[in-house]
Amino acid sequence: MENLTVHGQERPRKAHEGAAEHPRGTAPRSTDPQAQQRMMALLHGALVTQLLVVAEEFGIAEILAGGPAPVSQLARRCGAHERSLHRLLRALASQGVFQEVEAGTFALTPLAETLRADVPGSVRAWIRFWGMPEKLQAINSLSYSVRTGRPAFPHVHGTEWWSYLAAHPEHAELFNDAMGEMARRVHAVAVESCDLSGVRRVVDVGGGQGHLLATILPRHPELRATLLDQPSVIRGAKAVLEAAGVADRVDLVGGDFFDGVPEGADTYLLSMILHDWDDEQCITVLEVIRRAMAPDAQVVVIDAIVPAGNTPHDGKLRDTVMMALHPGRERTEAEFSALFAAAGLRHVSTTGLASSTGLLVARAYPVVGRREESGAGGGPASGA
Repeated sequence: MENLTVHGQERPRKAHEGAAEHPRGTAPRSTDPQAQQRMMALLHGALVTQLLVVAEEFGIAEILAGGPAPVSQLARRCGAHERSLHRLLRALASQGVFQEVEAGTFALTPLAETLRADVPGSVRAWIRFWGMPEKLQAINSLSYSVRTGRPAFPHVHGTEWWSYLAAHPEHAELFNDAMGEMARRVHAVAVESCDLSGVRRVVDVGGGQGHLLATILPRHPELRATLLDQPSVIRGAKAVLEAAGVADRVDLVGGDFFDGVPEGADTYLLSMILHDWDDEQCITVLEVIRRAMAPDAQVVVIDAIVPAGNTPHDGKLRDTVMMALHPGRERTEAEFSALFAAAGLRHVSTTGLASSTGLLVARAYPVVGRREESGAGGGPASGA
C-alpha cells in the first residue's frame, strides 16, 4: 500500500482512503440531483428549528393573531430589527410557517397557529424547550454518545439531566411546560384507548404537574387518582388540577418512584417514564410497582414503540435525543415485553396510536405458579 505525503512527511494510507477513487480515464458518476436536494433539506432541518425558536421568542404568532401586519409594525411591537425580522419571516414563510400576503406584510398560516400559546394543538412550550441551549449543546455533542455509549449531557455540563433541572428552576419550568403540553395533546388520547371501566384509582407515576390527570379525570367522574413525583415538581400540580376542577379527586405524593409507590391502586400509569432509564433501572421501577399493586391491577405504559426496519417513526429520531440526554432509550415492543417479564409482569396488550406514541398494558403473574405461567406460550395481543 502506497504512502501519503502530508506536510512533507510520509504516512501510511489508511484502508478506507482511496477506496472510492475512480479508475484512470473514467469520469466520476454524478449523484442523483433529487438526492442532493433531499440531503440539503435534511441539513437545513436544524436551521429551521432555530428559526422557529426565535419566532416564538419574539411572540410573532401572538401578534399576528389579530390579522396580517407589516414587518415595520411587527418589529416595533416585539423589539426586533426590521430588516432582520423580515429575513427571518421570509425564510419561515418558505417552509409554510407564516405567509407573505404582500410585500413586507405577513400573516398566520395553519402551521403558524401552532406557535400560539392557548390554541388546541399548540406546540409553543415544546418549541421553547427545544431551544434550551444546554439541551442543544448536548445534542451537538452526540458524537460523544456514539463513541462511548454514554449520554453527552453530563459530559458537557458536568451533571446529569435531572440534577441540572433541579438546580435550574427556570429550565425545569420549560421542561414541565413541554411535558404538560405533550400530556394534554397526545398522552391523554393514549389513555382513552385503554379500558378504564371498573378502575377506581390510578397512580400517575412520575406524572409531573398533573396535566395528564387534569385531562382524563373530567371524562371519568368515578375515578380517583394519586400523583407521584418529586416534591419540587408536584408543587405546581395544585393549580393545574384546580383549573381542571379535579383537585379534590387527586392525592399529591412527593417521592421517588425508585424507592416506592402508593399501594393498592388498580392502575399504575407510566407516561413517557421508562424511556428515560436503562433496562436495569426500568426493571427496578416496574418491580417497585408490582410489589405495590393490587392483585388484579394493571400497569399502563405510554411510550414510543419503535418499529423494525426502515419504517419512518418519530421514536427513531427521538431516540437519538434520549441518547444525548439520558441513559435510557426508545424501545421496540419486544424490548418492553422483556422488561415486563424481568419484573414479574405479563405483557397483555399493545396499541399503536400514532407515529410518536403507543400504549402497552401489563399485569402481575399470579403469586402461585407464576414461574410456570410466565413460561407458557402465546404473546401479547397487539393492536400496533
